[in-house]
Amino acid sequence: MKKSSFIEGTVIATIAIFITKIMGMLYVIPFYQLVGEAGSNLYAYGYNIYIIFLDISSAGLPFAISKVIKEFNTLKMYDAKIRAYKIGKKICTFISAIIFLILFIFAKPIASLILGNLEGGTSINDVALVIRAVSFAILVIPFLSITKGYLQGHNIISIPSFSQVIEQIIRIAFILLGSFLALKVFNLSLTTTIGIAVFGACAGGVSAVLYIIIKMHKNKKVLNLDKTYPQDKITNKEIGKKIITYAIPFIIIAIAASINNFGDMVLIFRTLEKIGVEPATIEFAATAITTWSAKISMIVNSVAIGMTTSLIPTIVGAYTLNKWSEVNDKLNKALQIILVVCIPMCVGLALLSKSVWRVFYGVSTYGPLIFSLHIFVSLVFNLFTVASSTLQGVNKFKAVYLSTIGSFITNMALDIPMMLLFNYLKLPPFLGAIVATFLGYTTGIIIALGTLKKEHHLKYQETYKTTFKILVPTIFMIMTVLGLKLILNVNLESRLSCILYIAVNSLAGAIVYLTIAYKMGILTDIFGKSYLNKIIKKLTLNKVSID
Repeated sequence: MKKSSFIEGTVIATIAIFITKIMGMLYVIPFYQLVGEAGSNLYAYGYNIYIIFLDISSAGLPFAISKVIKEFNTLKMYDAKIRAYKIGKKICTFISAIIFLILFIFAKPIASLILGNLEGGTSINDVALVIRAVSFAILVIPFLSITKGYLQGHNIISIPSFSQVIEQIIRIAFILLGSFLALKVFNLSLTTTIGIAVFGACAGGVSAVLYIIIKMHKNKKVLNLDKTYPQDKITNKEIGKKIITYAIPFIIIAIAASINNFGDMVLIFRTLEKIGVEPATIEFAATAITTWSAKISMIVNSVAIGMTTSLIPTIVGAYTLNKWSEVNDKLNKALQIILVVCIPMCVGLALLSKSVWRVFYGVSTYGPLIFSLHIFVSLVFNLFTVASSTLQGVNKFKAVYLSTIGSFITNMALDIPMMLLFNYLKLPPFLGAIVATFLGYTTGIIIALGTLKKEHHLKYQETYKTTFKILVPTIFMIMTVLGLKLILNVNLESRLSCILYIAVNSLAGAIVYLTIAYKMGILTDIFGKSYLNKIIKKLTLNKVSID
């Protein structure tokens, strides 16, 4: 069981999350074709509600446990560390049971809240059944999150990362196989089929839990679970209070993101209905923005998720020892990695939005337009996630609340005005909701980084310089892709044609971007020459290295 450095942990976690998100994107293609737009809408309603309540039950606990474990490990308080893990599991079990009962019992009122008075589309009873089906995952996933947090607190990133891949494989297999058998073999209703599909989250969670339990059993010594240690002075009550105190900011951030998504969905429904948009377009716009576009965008979000997995324990370790220069260095390094990786990804996906949307969901009038704008929300979301995680790592909880609430209020306050403004300008009104979300996360970033600069004198000069440097290879990448688009023809009616078109443009754009970024010293400055050389050697089977 190998411990990982900050950069290595970031890379391992990001790759694992990247793989799970790629799988999460690809399964959508056959699933969407199988259940159609009506089934996809129903899936989106149930899954969005599940994510909100999952955030309530578990979002903050793995990071809180990771933070507590890292703190106790740094101070060599091994008994307190083990007790913290056990207490975390008890808290998790209690909260999960309560959330499961709420979802199962009040599924119909929740479904009514989503749909309101909308007629001619999905029924309230259909949404309620799907919510009940997905609620069983709440009994499993939070426990999985706690165990991941314990491992991450030891800087063990590989096992939690592999468990994510296993969880995703089982979940997707359950969704696709279950949906196919339900619809095509047993001729069950579409609603029942979607209920079976969302139950895949529970099946995937159980598989990942079993994998982690086996791995932990084999590595008891490394995790200090092999013997009893002298009791530390801290009480169980104090440990429980510490876990909850650390968890609350993480939970608030996760819930705010999910409620932002849910709020966008509800406000899009209400606003477009008042404007006079037809129900079919309303349902498509709402689910495309909050679910289907977001699913493709998760490939970009995976960078920040992987980053925080490694960043939080590192920041906590430096903060515990009062090493503020290290905190400053790690935060700037994290922001720079986000920028150097995500800016070209967002720009490239936006340029290829028609082909990308066609591959996943088919030809669409509004889908590519929604996606080309929504992808940039992922960029600011990633920066917001890293900034907020740093605040939590140094116990600046008040600033976490301010940045999160500021982001949420900005988004919700601008949603309707932006949609009305876009409608007035004769533009698709639902695009205003995407712009409101972008501005909301931008507000949160400004508050978070401003607080760290004001209270702890953190500096971002290197990040500013890196941002301007990145613009150079990005501009050349854009020119390359636009030039190829003039030369290459794509048949949007053919999925294979779109895949080849995306592959050629992406490869050419990536080569141009990475070559110029390397020549300018951007990559070596961020990742370090030795680690960059290590990655290149692995990718080329030791045939290529840099001097």
